[in-house]
Amino acid sequence: MRRRSVLLAAGATAATVSAPPARANAPGARPLVIGHRGAAGWRPEHTAASYTYAVQTGADWIEPDLVATADHHLVARHENEISGTTDVARRPEFAGRRTSRTVDGRTVTGWFTEDFTLAELKTLWAVERLPLVRDRNTVLDGRQRILTFPEVVALARELSRRYGRRIAVFPETKHPAHFRSIGLPLEPVLAATVRRTRLGPRDCVVQSFDPASLLKVAEEGLGLPLWQALGTSGGPYGHPVGYRDMMTPAGLRAVAEYARWIGPDKSSLAPPSTLLADAHAAGLRVGAYTFRAENQYLPPDLRRGSDPYAFGDALAEYARYYAWGVDAVVTDFPDLAVLARDART
Repeated sequence: MRRRSVLLAAGATAATVSAPPARANAPGARPLVIGHRGAAGWRPEHTAASYTYAVQTGADWIEPDLVATADHHLVARHENEISGTTDVARRPEFAGRRTSRTVDGRTVTGWFTEDFTLAELKTLWAVERLPLVRDRNTVLDGRQRILTFPEVVALARELSRRYGRRIAVFPETKHPAHFRSIGLPLEPVLAATVRRTRLGPRDCVVQSFDPASLLKVAEEGLGLPLWQALGTSGGPYGHPVGYRDMMTPAGLRAVAEYARWIGPDKSSLAPPSTLLADAHAAGLRVGAYTFRAENQYLPPDLRRGSDPYAFGDALAEYARYYAWGVDAVVTDFPDLAVLARDART
């Protein structure tokens, strides 16, 4: 029945938007701050240093993107192609692993996690993915190893003890259709880790852009909240429902049959969109992504100067979305998100 409801949303039409987002949170409600790949604005993403700094500066959740290794472990990398986030391209022993693959309909060339065992990946060093934008982070290149999902869970629990508050993990299944097609499905390994580490609904929320992946997680009977991530155009690879259709009132009601959250791009919530109000009306919580501090990622009215890499008025952007009533922000700079949240009156 749930699968059928998701497919029925394909018949929905794009919503006509004519009003600014409605505030649905109760006055004084506390939006969650989610450390996007940790604190990726300050540390190389998906590293222990990044996750730790996110929690040190106030993040409520930390987000590991999950991809599979050749021996079917889950590791935290933004993509399965790792030339931009590790030193693999400078490692002569792995030069022969460079190849081209079709991933979700797109040809990609580089080095892929599915061609390495976990032991091999553990020999690589993490590097800053955006060295031109965040050159300060390159000081940590070559100092952090790739983490497995169980290691991220263990780190979250250690940080929870250290800082005296519950830190949830927010894993995202990356390219789940691709990994299923090569015999390395993500969901069963994720579920096994959840069971083995006894993660409950307050400890873990599972995210994906792919509804089929979320439904497979639901079928594991874990009882975890699910988060349907939403792009700005197109749709999940191989799925008949586009993102814009999923963001209509009918589409949101269908999503609410299997998910507790939606995660739209922050631009999808800006006036005159009614997405925030429509989602709340469907019983869904809303977490917007991705908040960053650099001018090039901010709306024009909040940029400062002409340098695209300089910081703009990021605090004003957080304040804007908090006032609209978002339930969470997904951010590369959790410290700034917390600062803006704490400044609310």
